[in-house]
Amino acid sequence: MTTPEPAPIEPAPIRLLLVDDHDVVRQGLKMFLSLDDALEIVGEARNGQEAVEQSARLCPDVVIMDLMMPVMGGVEATRRIRAAQPDVEVLALTSALEEHNVNAAIQAGATGYLLKDASSEMLLTAIHHASRGEVYLHPEAATRLVRDFRTPEMREHLTAREVLILQLIARGHSNRRMADELGVGEPTVKTHVSRILSKLELESRTQAALYALKAGLATLA
Repeated sequence: MTTPEPAPIEPAPIRLLLVDDHDVVRQGLKMFLSLDDALEIVGEARNGQEAVEQSARLCPDVVIMDLMMPVMGGVEATRRIRAAQPDVEVLALTSALEEHNVNAAIQAGATGYLLKDASSEMLLTAIHHASRGEVYLHPEAATRLVRDFRTPEMREHLTAREVLILQLIARGHSNRRMADELGVGEPTVKTHVSRILSKLELESRTQAALYALKAGLATLA
């Protein structure tokens, strides 16, 4: 008598916090995203202050953050959430591609930046990328960011391995995916990423990706 194989363990759904001051937008997002069994909407917020409070209470995996809101804007809320909860990823979702908002959101720690006119497939892709800590930028936002990004002066040269990891970051790879691809442990990859950010005097993986694009080490395609 053969022993039946154990049933595969289903991955836990991605926990989402929806932040937008327009009820219609939040309800529309909620209705659409609720159709995906891989996603779980754990909370909603109408402004940045509520977003910070809800994130601290609910510990979502990804916060879908509007940027232009009363009481506290999405950029400041992103900065506070990322400072208090580094494991919570923020996906900026806005209706306008304004330079100060794009740059400010990335500097605040947003992993991704998406326009509200993005396709449903693009939104789902961005959420899944963000849940894995992978960089995802709307093509128009990426083009604007790369154009305006100021390449910092390195204190030290990057090693060949660090250049490779920088290229993989620009392609949207997570630490785990890089570790699998390079045949090393995830802690080793984290160490390399930390050193790269230190050498380039950058604050986030998204800025590292922009550096790679600006320096010609990777492409937007």
